[in-house]
Amino acid sequence: MPEIVGQPRGQMRTAAPRRRFLTSGTAVVPFSGGADVRAVPIGLASGLLMALTSVIGLAMFAWPFVLPAAATGTQTSQQAPFLFVVMAPLLILLVLAQLADGGMDAKALAILGLLSAVNAAVRMVGAGTGGVETVFFLLVLAGRVFGPGFGFTLGCTSLFASALLTAGVGPWLPFQMLCSAWIGMGGGLLPRRIAGRPIRGKAEIAMLVVFGILAAYVFGALMNLWFWPFIAGSTMGDQASLAYVPGGSILQNLRHFLAFTLLTSTATWDTVRAIANTVAILVVGPGVLAVLRRATARAQFVPDVRFQSPPK
Repeated sequence: MPEIVGQPRGQMRTAAPRRRFLTSGTAVVPFSGGADVRAVPIGLASGLLMALTSVIGLAMFAWPFVLPAAATGTQTSQQAPFLFVVMAPLLILLVLAQLADGGMDAKALAILGLLSAVNAAVRMVGAGTGGVETVFFLLVLAGRVFGPGFGFTLGCTSLFASALLTAGVGPWLPFQMLCSAWIGMGGGLLPRRIAGRPIRGKAEIAMLVVFGILAAYVFGALMNLWFWPFIAGSTMGDQASLAYVPGGSILQNLRHFLAFTLLTSTATWDTVRAIANTVAILVVGPGVLAVLRRATARAQFVPDVRFQSPPK
């Protein structure tokens, strides 16, 4: 039954439901722990740094389509350290920017470190053997709960920690880190509502499964692209339709690359990766989402607030 509150003149009224409020100065902000709230929102500075890192990363992947590249592995060994030298300070600046924006605090940093360690350990189960990857589903789910900024950072730190554990440090590592960062960010950028209604339950899992499948194929294509200009041209022999053509047109090299990636990985490694993502999200996705959201509630992350006049 509703609570009855007495009035001085004998009047009776139903009490308004109690609401929790966060105070900031003289403003009072209603707080709601809704499930569509990103636990670690993106501020202006961190958003700009994410965009800058992504643009630099895309340039490092796609520059052979614009500038001629010699089909030799020496350029690969020079390109990867350069990308890592650029990414490392930008990643540090991204974390500092999130701290300055108020989007990440000590609790979020602790969760970031924990999930990075868990993801690095989980990846050892598959480690890409035959295309089986067990690292991406957690990136998608964590990005979904904690937001794109958190997912972007988690993608970088997870792959770096995993490479240290599995002796997987090589010229491919900075490219893997960047692709994984985009996967985590993409999970955080997925829509939270449709027609004003929150996406939850089976609809949410279905959306995450579709994204996990797309991420598997995009990851495979990008990881082919970073070495294709330097390897395919010297190893394809008479299969010129698969090789990189130094100085060729963008359309010609793009057509050759699509043929190369379709024949070498899309139907095999990438499909196995997509199946692994699907199974992981379907089987453990609902439970992991519940655990992460429970951790968000216990950590009492402050959602995006709107200031309004105090209730009278």
